[in-house]
Amino acid sequence: MNATEKGLSDSEAKKRLEVFGYNEVVEKKRNPIVDFLLRFWGPMPWLLELAAVLSFLLEHYLEGTLIFILLTVNAIIGHWHARGSQKAVELLKKKLAIKAKVLRDGSWAVKEAREIVPGDIISVRLGDVVPADAKIISGELSVDQSALTGESLPVDVHESDIIYSGSIVRRGEAICVVVNTGANTYFGKTTELVKIAKPKSHQEEIMMAIIKYMMYFGIVASLLVSSYALLIHVDLLTALTFVVTFLMGAVPVALPAVLTIIQAVGAVELAKRGALVTRLDSVEDAASIDVLCLDKTGTITQNKLSVADVVPFYDYRKEEVVAMAALASREESLDLIDLAVLSYAKELGVNFSKYKQVLYKPFDPSTKRTEAVIRISEDQFKVVKGAPQIIMSLCKDLDEKIVDSANRMIEEFSRKGYRTIAVAKSEGNNEEFKLLGLLALADPPRPDSRSMIEEIKKLEVKPIMLTGDNIAIAKEVARQVGIGDNIVRLSDLEKLSEAEQEKLIEKVDGFAEIYPEDKYKIVKLLQSKGHMVGMTGDGVNDAPALKQAEMGIAVSNSTDVAKASASVVLTEPGIGVIVDLIKVSRQTYQRALSWVINKVTKVIEFISVLTISFFWLHDLVLSLLGMSLLVFANDFVTMSLATDNVEHTKSPNKWNIKNITLASLVPAIFLIIEGMLVIFTGVQYFHLNWEKLRSLVLLNLVFNSQFRVLIIRERRHFWSSRPGRELLITSTATIIVFMLLGISGVIIYPLKIYEVLIILGYSMLFTLMIDFPKYYVFRKFEL
Repeated sequence: MNATEKGLSDSEAKKRLEVFGYNEVVEKKRNPIVDFLLRFWGPMPWLLELAAVLSFLLEHYLEGTLIFILLTVNAIIGHWHARGSQKAVELLKKKLAIKAKVLRDGSWAVKEAREIVPGDIISVRLGDVVPADAKIISGELSVDQSALTGESLPVDVHESDIIYSGSIVRRGEAICVVVNTGANTYFGKTTELVKIAKPKSHQEEIMMAIIKYMMYFGIVASLLVSSYALLIHVDLLTALTFVVTFLMGAVPVALPAVLTIIQAVGAVELAKRGALVTRLDSVEDAASIDVLCLDKTGTITQNKLSVADVVPFYDYRKEEVVAMAALASREESLDLIDLAVLSYAKELGVNFSKYKQVLYKPFDPSTKRTEAVIRISEDQFKVVKGAPQIIMSLCKDLDEKIVDSANRMIEEFSRKGYRTIAVAKSEGNNEEFKLLGLLALADPPRPDSRSMIEEIKKLEVKPIMLTGDNIAIAKEVARQVGIGDNIVRLSDLEKLSEAEQEKLIEKVDGFAEIYPEDKYKIVKLLQSKGHMVGMTGDGVNDAPALKQAEMGIAVSNSTDVAKASASVVLTEPGIGVIVDLIKVSRQTYQRALSWVINKVTKVIEFISVLTISFFWLHDLVLSLLGMSLLVFANDFVTMSLATDNVEHTKSPNKWNIKNITLASLVPAIFLIIEGMLVIFTGVQYFHLNWEKLRSLVLLNLVFNSQFRVLIIRERRHFWSSRPGRELLITSTATIIVFMLLGISGVIIYPLKIYEVLIILGYSMLFTLMIDFPKYYVFRKFEL
């Protein structure tokens, strides 16, 4: 590989990059023309294509041509929005790129994994995704290769062994030399955190369920009408057009585009605010969260550790305790405690020249300690540092006075909000440890933590603090940031009966002295009580809890594994980003809810008006072309609901099909009355012939669709908020275009100017008046 232990130079790495290319497997991009043509294939395109064919068979050539043009325009709009969604995914991929610790020009640097080349020296540790095929030159690892080989058990690898790109480091730390990158790696897969393949989100399932019921309604109505049509001797081909017309009214042409736009808009908005979703449907999940579990370290606190105090025991001096703690640390591990200890040792001027670190085991969350084997002259000894209760349990023959003194100091440090670590060493290379002293580490709360916790509570989300620190520190930090002081140990909770657990879990403000794997138990416990849970995490052991939670949030300094398991990855530290995440997610929910209510109301109105008028007048008041124009006009406008100006709710959002359907039924009934009055007016007062009556009904349905969207989009009165710019522009443009069509007689049969103006004014006044019963109904059904 022509590599040295000091790594490659930047200039050499650039040369190799030109030879070997970037460390990525270039995806074969789909042909955009093929992608576009596929938009003419599927249930909705088939209906429009069938409508066009039927029009040609009935010798309505203009109608058939116009329906095909509408289908093409719809395909162009859908294709354009899909490209926008793809750009959102590419943005996420770019921002969520895997990083690698690389040795360049003799110093360690963090670079994007795609920039590493064969011959680079890299460092991998617990929680990392291996960025390329590499040979271990020092250290030992346990790696999970299940994503590559299907083998579920971790594999132990040692010096000279090869680790493969995409493996996950479950234990240990190693320095390696890169041997293969990109397509040349053994498995030839790009390691990435953004998930393209996704299960259906809960929101998508709800929306599809509602659409399914609307389809059933359309099918039943079309069967009734076509059966009656055959009874009154309407020919079969015309009866078939009735069925197609009804189905076009019931099928959501814009659903795929609307879902994609809603998700992409939310994802891009969150990316600007420092939260990256690992899949587009994650944008919806945070809207329903009612409990948020927050890591104390790094989320509530600053995670900028500094040594605040040192307490030596026996006859050891302060400098000796710090020296031993520093020997059980390593700078390239980038562990915050290690860096704080090494920085303090430099300040004190501690001399390490006579010591050599033979073996180093980085911090392991399951053992809560760091270990090192140190050589001095011909002798070797072990040093451990970590959680006081763990380190003290390793020390044999501890003096009771020392134990009492240590516990007293830990309690005192805790009251000040300090984290405490203990340091111990063995006399030889054995397990007989002696306690050297304690180090107090200051990690103060973030300046904005208190205000952000208050904001979370205002959003009716209960914050629960989680920490591995002792209960006294946890209570102090929770008190400082306003979470509450009811902090308990999980072990104490598990001793209670199920009934007592249920009572306590509703009142608890936090859990202390927990291990990372306990987070999974806490999430499951909260979910079993009916809560929708958000969970923050950063380590490899947090992955199960992040996957289990409805909203897994990997904080800004997370391991690759935590990021891969989470729904959202934060790029900014602190709680402020999580507050933005909840608000944007609730706005996304409101946009989706507006689309669903509008869709349900529209289908009930269209189908009912067509069915009632057919039994009255023995023909459909909308032609195939009329329905095609109506579907296009309606769905074109409702697409802009995906970017509408909305406010987030003050409480978590839950989907309720029954309430949504019942609430949609009320405006739909008024709109049916409006439509029937229009038909009555056209027949009795305007004395219109059949084709002009169809034009009148079409204009009424188009106009009231625009005004219906304005009242449906707002849960309060329609004037309470300004609609989005795109919505106003598309609605206004649609009204103007159809007014001109109605007056000029292009495509549809012409009406007199005063008839068009009357129907516009009538549609606006009648539809906007529906806002008052809507306001009452929406409040009653808590939408």
